[in-house]
Amino acid sequence: MIISRNWLNEWLDISNVTSETLLKTLNSIGLEVDSFKEIRVPKNIVVGYVKSKIKHENAEKLSVCQVDVGGETLQIVCGAKNVEAGQFVPVALSGAVMPSGLEIKRTKLRGVESNGMICSSVELGLVKTNDGIMPLDESVGELKLGKEICEYPLLNDDIIEIELTPNRGDCLSVYGVARDLSAALDLPLKDAARYEEGENLLGIGRILAIHAEENLQSSFQYRAFEIKEYFDENLLMKIRLALIESDKQNRIERLLDYATHSTGVLFSAYDYAKLKKDDERAIFDLQKGANLATEILAGGELLGVGGVYQTDAARLDENSKLIIVEASYTDPQVIATTVYEDKQMPRQSQAYRSLRGSEPNVGFGADFLFKQLVALKSVALYAGSQQSVMTREPKVVSFTMSEMQKMIGQEVAQNDVVRILKKLGFSLTFNAEKEGANVKVPLFRHDIVNAQDVCEEIVRMVGIDNIVSKPLNFSEANRINDTFTDYKNALNLRKKAAAAGFFESVHYVFDDANELSALGFAPCKAEIANPINSELNTLRPTLANHLLKSAERNVKNQRKSVKIFEFGSVFSEDGEQSERFGFVASGLTREPSLLNSAKPADIDFLGFATAVRNAIGEFELKACDEVKYLSEFEQAKIYQNGVCVGYIGRVDVRVEAARDLPRTYLCEIEFEKLKFDGAVVKPYSKFPAISRDLSLIVPKSMKFEAIKECINALKIDCLKEFAPVDVYSDEKLGDDVSLSVKFNFQDIQKTLEDEEVAAIMDKILDALKQNLNIGLR
Repeated sequence: MIISRNWLNEWLDISNVTSETLLKTLNSIGLEVDSFKEIRVPKNIVVGYVKSKIKHENAEKLSVCQVDVGGETLQIVCGAKNVEAGQFVPVALSGAVMPSGLEIKRTKLRGVESNGMICSSVELGLVKTNDGIMPLDESVGELKLGKEICEYPLLNDDIIEIELTPNRGDCLSVYGVARDLSAALDLPLKDAARYEEGENLLGIGRILAIHAEENLQSSFQYRAFEIKEYFDENLLMKIRLALIESDKQNRIERLLDYATHSTGVLFSAYDYAKLKKDDERAIFDLQKGANLATEILAGGELLGVGGVYQTDAARLDENSKLIIVEASYTDPQVIATTVYEDKQMPRQSQAYRSLRGSEPNVGFGADFLFKQLVALKSVALYAGSQQSVMTREPKVVSFTMSEMQKMIGQEVAQNDVVRILKKLGFSLTFNAEKEGANVKVPLFRHDIVNAQDVCEEIVRMVGIDNIVSKPLNFSEANRINDTFTDYKNALNLRKKAAAAGFFESVHYVFDDANELSALGFAPCKAEIANPINSELNTLRPTLANHLLKSAERNVKNQRKSVKIFEFGSVFSEDGEQSERFGFVASGLTREPSLLNSAKPADIDFLGFATAVRNAIGEFELKACDEVKYLSEFEQAKIYQNGVCVGYIGRVDVRVEAARDLPRTYLCEIEFEKLKFDGAVVKPYSKFPAISRDLSLIVPKSMKFEAIKECINALKIDCLKEFAPVDVYSDEKLGDDVSLSVKFNFQDIQKTLEDEEVAAIMDKILDALKQNLNIGLR
């Protein structure tokens, strides 16, 4: 939204308000200033009068003009096509420095002396109004020969562009912005749109009648005027129309653009000659169309849809003489529904304003327009109007002053609340105790629906910077619940997984039913009625398929080491939802680099399990062969605190081959079964630890789990940990292997003696011999 200081001043006296204050105020009330530009015409550029014009004797496109600049007459060579004798023009005298940096000097052009320059609007630093020089007229002030252009306030302006939010359609006009500023600056609005009809004018009833259906969601007012002879826009209007980038070619439609930008009221214009039949009056039929939009018809022919578009049926052209002007307003909700439901409906520039909310007081806009027309001698106005105004009770918002003070955070005087709301167009009544208030919301503020919205209007005008800051008071009950706890636990797991070297991936909760069937999963009974595509046609029962596909894509993109995890939802065969953590590692332990001589090892079961342990914490493994898409020789169930929480293992070589994967390991954890106990502080021993190794002859078929259970059953307090460290096989050992186990002992109260450790080792050997029939190598 583009405004200017002088344009604002027509609605609000801001002569004593500095531009700095104006910009600060606009920003503080939510009308964010997007750009600001000062236009100042340089000195030594004066009003001149072209006394004569002749062709240049040596240049076909140049003219030699005699220009009166007040104290003298200068000869100036000019190349503009539109320069003519009898014009008042801006003349840059010798020594003037133009905004472009050009210095004007006396010179000769094709042998003819030139003593200055007749200027265009662009050369003066203004917007472009035409393709030649800028003729002056008294719309910018009384023209006095020799008076400097910089002394004309209307040609030396401040241009402000405002960035509006979509709900502030009421500020899509200079008047709307002025209305907000009047409340913020506590200044009265001017009554700039008042129009007094003259006497002895022909009535509009002679040429126009309207028939309107009941309960229309639009308001219309029709007026008329006749063009007696050609007229042109004055200079001030040309500058402002160029400023708002009006692209209309017809001068009447350009005048309507000016009135709309000034008042916010939407206008359309019709050629009466294209509407009448024989010598009868033109009759407009206003009737409800689709989605309650109002259709305008004449003689059964559609002229347009109110607030959306106008057809070419009666559009103006250069020969139009008798003009019917339509000022209209349509409920923005109706416009929104109409343009959304009918994508093929034409949309013209007026739809932008009506969708956000145009000015509903159509008579106000029509008065402003006719005030501009009454100054034109070449126009004859018709008296009266034909109108159809929708009847709608304004919304009423109720609140108490104590509620309002609580929302604002501090006390605002009741008189200030009344003053602000009334200046913004609201009407306000209090009950007998003056505590409760009822606010009637004006039609142009369709975005105000509750007391909070009214409070925002008050805070805007008081100024958010003027609201005293207060510390935040946490007075709510504790909101930490199971959902929040699960979220925090999942977040911590994700962070740990990333720290363990895995990258997070996110997939849809949908999957490919055929690929899942190949992995051995039954289809989910909860079917998807409208799948995204054939590859996402069922709810996923596992994270495995998506993780394997992600690993495959990374491998095909030349990644040598792939480590990925995902936290997400899965669904059982009956459609029950649960949360899972999944891990996959494929290829090498790390990417080849100088540090590992470009020869890192392949990922293995122990390395993958260690990385998973770093993410989810300590766990135990028990061999299994239940997961069909894992190798029957390298898979295990994962246990924490005696509860099975998931599985881990190498992907079956057939699945690896089908997906072009190198050696790949997969793990999936049931999130709900994980235990997230707090850290337990235990005392540590200040005495040294002692380690011992045993090399046992063990049958190849025996699992280490049996040895572990046998030793744990002894409940040796000072035995901190033990684990296998080496397995050796030889032909001489036959069906047995040599298993080396490392034991660590430490007492909390004393240093262990060698004799004590030896006795414990003998106790362990005796138990192994008696229970498992295994002994030393």
